[in-house]
Amino acid sequence: MRVLLVEDEPEMASALSTALKGHDMVVDRVATVGMAREAILTNSYGAILLDRQLPDGDGLALIPNLRAHGIQTPIIVLTARGDLADRIAGLDTGADDYLGKPFAIEELLARLRAVLRRRSDMPTETLQLGRLTYNADHREASIGGIVLALPRRELLVLETLMRRSGRTVARSTLEEAVYGFDDEIQSNALDTHVSRLRRKLAENDAGVEIHAIRGLGYLIKRTS
Repeated sequence: MRVLLVEDEPEMASALSTALKGHDMVVDRVATVGMAREAILTNSYGAILLDRQLPDGDGLALIPNLRAHGIQTPIIVLTARGDLADRIAGLDTGADDYLGKPFAIEELLARLRAVLRRRSDMPTETLQLGRLTYNADHREASIGGIVLALPRRELLVLETLMRRSGRTVARSTLEEAVYGFDDEIQSNALDTHVSRLRRKLAENDAGVEIHAIRGLGYLIKRTS
């Protein structure tokens, strides 16, 4: 899942980004309301973590604008302004949750899971192809019921391909799913992730194959 972190305090932003990446999330970091608005209008996010006290204004001012444009991405407000009146203001403005600083990362992750469940029509999202199963809620891939140990980026490649099984997924789409704004991308990095993933699927008889579509990207389909 791709998350937008809107936080201008460098140490806080770095700590949160590291923690979220450790839970298989791609994190884009921005530091102002203006940068957040631009990022949201040009990218797709699973959730937004929004600080209030930003250099160019109150982060809450962003929320009504997004909702007016039909953007219903879950938003958790993270702020040192955590008294009752501030929490009510945040929720009334359209935020899905409001978490006062300081907070434990475990609580943030729990609240993130909760808002995602509330926004989902299905309690658990499971993708199936051949003998391969991907549980989106737990970010876990399994073959014939046996969990497949995959590094974070290989798991993100697999999820992106499975959501579009049988269709070509452009390289740019895969790179956007796997890398955040701050990540350095080597020229052959994506190909390396796909190659390792393809080998593991074959070794474990997943019943699926990943095909390279020359000049375009990759697709995953059942083994013929």
